Amino acid sequence: MTNLTTAPLDLEERRRVRDAWAETRRRIAALEAEAAELLVAQIAFRDEDVASAPHHRDAIHRSMVAEFAAAGRVSTGTMEFAFADALALSTALPRVRQAFHEGTLSSAHVREVARASAIVDEAIRNRVVAPETMALFETAVLVVAEAETAARTRVHARRVASALVGETITERHRRAADERCVTVRSVDDGLAVLTAILPEWAAVAIADRLSQLTRTVLRARAAVPAPDAGSDEATHPLAPANHELLTAHSVETDRPCDDTRAGTTIPSADGDTYALDPEAESAPSDTRTWSQVQADLLTDLLLTADPSAVEGDGITGVRGRLQVTVAATTLAGLDDRPGELDGHGALHPDVARALAGRDGGWTRLFLDPHGQVVETDAYSPTESMRRLLRARDQHCRFPGCRQPVHRCDIDHTRDHAKGGPTRVDNLAHLCRGHHVLKHPDIPEPQRWTVRQHPGGVLEWRSPLGAVHTDHAPRRVAFV
Repeated sequence: MTNLTTAPLDLEERRRVRDAWAETRRRIAALEAEAAELLVAQIAFRDEDVASAPHHRDAIHRSMVAEFAAAGRVSTGTMEFAFADALALSTALPRVRQAFHEGTLSSAHVREVARASAIVDEAIRNRVVAPETMALFETAVLVVAEAETAARTRVHARRVASALVGETITERHRRAADERCVTVRSVDDGLAVLTAILPEWAAVAIADRLSQLTRTVLRARAAVPAPDAGSDEATHPLAPANHELLTAHSVETDRPCDDTRAGTTIPSADGDTYALDPEAESAPSDTRTWSQVQADLLTDLLLTADPSAVEGDGITGVRGRLQVTVAATTLAGLDDRPGELDGHGALHPDVARALAGRDGGWTRLFLDPHGQVVETDAYSPTESMRRLLRARDQHCRFPGCRQPVHRCDIDHTRDHAKGGPTRVDNLAHLCRGHHVLKHPDIPEPQRWTVRQHPGGVLEWRSPLGAVHTDHAPRRVAFV
């Protein structure tokens, strides 16, 4: 029997397979760009039909969508989005359109850019901003889209749109808040899907609160003492356009960097995957999975709790961990620029101010001209470094990963045991799944390596020799 760990690796053949896969993906993107052009041609036919029968505009459009959905065996909703994306490419995003044809952007990237551009387009049509704003949006988004995943592109595109057309974002959030609702749909076998349409900040806080409660339940049943609740702090950066930040903090627990247990993950509606919590611990006396405990907790809380004036509203009682960015001028009430729910998108300025008002501790952070956090005036050096790293990284620093920092380890880029200093320029957040990839316990043929360059830039090298660069997220601000 051949020992796979000691047999010589045919690296060239493995690299050939990887590169052939990447080239095939590029060709697929180029073909999808051609398909989008065909949809643009069809839109021209639709416009001709509408011009001859304007009273039947909606019927003509629905018939067109149904025709292509049936031909492609896709849902009408998917086809609607495909036509909308194609139209945005042809009318407002020429550089994105060209990158799509070259295969440097996938259809998923294009979808995220096109949908974020709709916000800018609305602001231009309402004469809130000048028509040239769309070109600025496209330029700023392409810098990230051509180097990052579609999921990270979505977050960046929403940030750019928010920075460029803040008034429109605020108004859209105000209108959308009226659509919040709860629905129930049966899925048979005694189960049903409970769907809640909520403000994004509330949904994120609820998900994090459920994770905290689930971990508490499992630890209690396993008779494992919980860590000291005061051992660490979670930072909430608040960033203004004048390159000075204010941060509020709350409490979270420390996590040992040598713990490599994998976290439980769930797929989201947009195809992304998020870990619910890497610290989930199963107890012999409790055979429920992490997801089952979460479902039971949600049921118990909703069926046994009553509205209480003492407890206050959602913002007053929020216990989930949220990281929020807001300009100092907005925080002071001098303007109504939207804040940002880090890792997700724009946040209504009233909500950002209300959340900020519930936190008691503040630290001022400073940004360089490129939007990178470079300094903090916190008194404790060790805590200052942790706060700076949280504000700088925002998520796991493995290429493409979006695991939030409070579910990550702070890792020494160059191993501390081998002389790596405990300095900001040698530290970065890594989630458990990606942290273990560089661990010495991993066989060398499968081990990743990483170097840190100035500005918090991480250069990862794969086992097959590919180099992937990950830049710390920038704070987007247009003055």
